[in-house]
Amino acid sequence: MAAMTALQSSMTSLSLSSNSFLGQRLSPLTIYPLPGKLTSKPCQIVVKLKRWERKECKPNSLPILHKMHVKVGDTVKIISGHEKGKTGEVTKIFKHNSTVIVKDINLKTKHMKSREEGESGQIIKVEGAIHSSNVMLYSKEKNVASRVGHKILENGQRVRYLIKTGEIIDNAENWKKLKEEKKKTEVAVSA
Repeated sequence: MAAMTALQSSMTSLSLSSNSFLGQRLSPLTIYPLPGKLTSKPCQIVVKLKRWERKECKPNSLPILHKMHVKVGDTVKIISGHEKGKTGEVTKIFKHNSTVIVKDINLKTKHMKSREEGESGQIIKVEGAIHSSNVMLYSKEKNVASRVGHKILENGQRVRYLIKTGEIIDNAENWKKLKEEKKKTEVAVSA
C-alpha cells in the first residue's frame, strides 16, 4: 500500500497539464457488481482426459460394458499383431474396453521395485491385454479358427458354437473342467 501512495504522489508531482494522463490522480480499484442474477450452483471441476483415456459412460456414470464373443476358458488364436498365429487360453476379460488376456501370449517385461529393505528388485514377465477383435475362437480337435455362432438346443438352452466345424463351445462338461482347474490353482496358491 505504501508503494501505491508513493507512486500516486510521484505522478501528481509530474503534472504537466490538467488534460494529460500523467497529471491525473490514480483512483483505487473499484469492483462493480456484475449485471444479472448470480446462480448459487457450485462450479463442477471437469478433468479433460485424452481421447484414448476416455471411457464411454451411461447416464449414471458407470462404464458401458461391451458384448464379447469370447469367455474365460476359451481357446483362441491370435489373428493380428506381433503374436499372430499363436494359440492360447483366455484367462481374463475386460468388458469396459473389450480386451482379453491370453495365457503366455503378449508377454511384457515389468520392472518391480523392492518392497522391503534388503530385498532386491525383480524383472517379471506379465501378460498384456489384447483387443478382442484380434482373437478368434479356435478348435483344438480340427486345428481351425472360426467365428462364433449362437443356437438354441432342443432343451431350450442357448449355446455358442464354431461356425466352420459346428463344435459346441458352451456345454456343462467344459464348465465343470474350468471350475475344477480353478479350485486346483486356488489350493496350490494357498498351500
